[in-house]
Amino acid sequence: FNNVVLFFCAVLVIFMQAGFAMLEAGMNPSKHVVNILCKNVIDFSLGVLLLFTIGYAIMYPGWESVVIAGGWFGIDTGHIFNIPQWDGVADIHPQIDFLFQAAFAATAATIVSGAVAGRMKFGAYLVYSAALTAVIYPISGSWLWGEGWLDSFGFVDFAGSVLVHAVGGFAGLAGAIVLGPRIGRFAANGDSTPIPGHNMSIAALGTLILLIGWYGFNPGSVLAFANHADAGTTMTVAVNTTLAAGAGCLACMLVAWGVFGKPDLSMALNGLLGGLVGITANADIVSNQSAIIIGLIAGVLVVLAVVGLEKCRIDDPVGAFPVHGVCGIWGCIAAAVFSDDAQFVPQLVGSLVVPAFAFITMFALFSGLKAINFLRVTAQEEQTGLDISEHGMHAYPAESAAVRS
Repeated sequence: FNNVVLFFCAVLVIFMQAGFAMLEAGMNPSKHVVNILCKNVIDFSLGVLLLFTIGYAIMYPGWESVVIAGGWFGIDTGHIFNIPQWDGVADIHPQIDFLFQAAFAATAATIVSGAVAGRMKFGAYLVYSAALTAVIYPISGSWLWGEGWLDSFGFVDFAGSVLVHAVGGFAGLAGAIVLGPRIGRFAANGDSTPIPGHNMSIAALGTLILLIGWYGFNPGSVLAFANHADAGTTMTVAVNTTLAAGAGCLACMLVAWGVFGKPDLSMALNGLLGGLVGITANADIVSNQSAIIIGLIAGVLVVLAVVGLEKCRIDDPVGAFPVHGVCGIWGCIAAAVFSDDAQFVPQLVGSLVVPAFAFITMFALFSGLKAINFLRVTAQEEQTGLDISEHGMHAYPAESAAVRS
């Protein structure tokens, strides 16, 4: 029974790829849509294969086969190209555990797609995606879920506010900084010039798909569903997830309304996602009332982070860093604030070390790609659109034909 339910949850998390694809495509100009969709499809496809090849052996090393600095890095050499065999005793079959983790790895990778949209070479994106899913995400995951040093230290991150979302969010921040802003995004005097998305309808649809997928992400992370206690925990996680999402959406929209003078839909969408990210670390240990507060604060943090990026002239087209990076850290800190099951010092350390690891390694990777001129497309290619320059096709052929005529 546990395995059947977890399989259903894994499918919901995989469905989140469709949500990310629609959200990112809708919030960007139509000339980049094919590029965005292709990156999301490849994130999943490449991620599954690389996690199977080596990532799973790094995430669950057993700390026996190949180990460096106990609890920091290890590889179970017996599980390279090989998912562990079921011992007939464990409640969760290794095959479904792999599928669930593969869905998580793809989620971490695809967060970056939106942050670097509209200016990165597709080949460079493939290099990044491979590095994150094969090495960076599995190493940071092993520190907690693979019984590494964060687990021993008492760090709590139920379903990955930091281990999944902040890893993706800070990797995206590194990419956005090294790439620089899109052409026309900021004036010479530093003034911000928004580049509107081409279809807010599919952006909203993508956000709601992500909300649905999150019911696999968070409740599925209970990993046990067979008895009344397990069912009670699962339902609490589901309700807390719902309450935080609603609170984040409302708070972000209202604060943005006050700051910018209009109830901005894109802010409402990102506030909902920020609430979801914020509750992901602690949904199993906080009360319903606390979940609402966590979501409200996450919604406010999204607005503050968006404004902060603008002032720093960092171009993040979909708000990946405010949603996943900032709210990911908030989720782990909130676990200590609102529950006695998590202590502040371990939460603070884990919330700093994991994002720093993702940021530093990805900043180095992006900088290396930039140094060999393999990171950013040319100005002409960017203005023409990555769909044509990188993929040789239009997302909307009829629209492009009308423009040419």
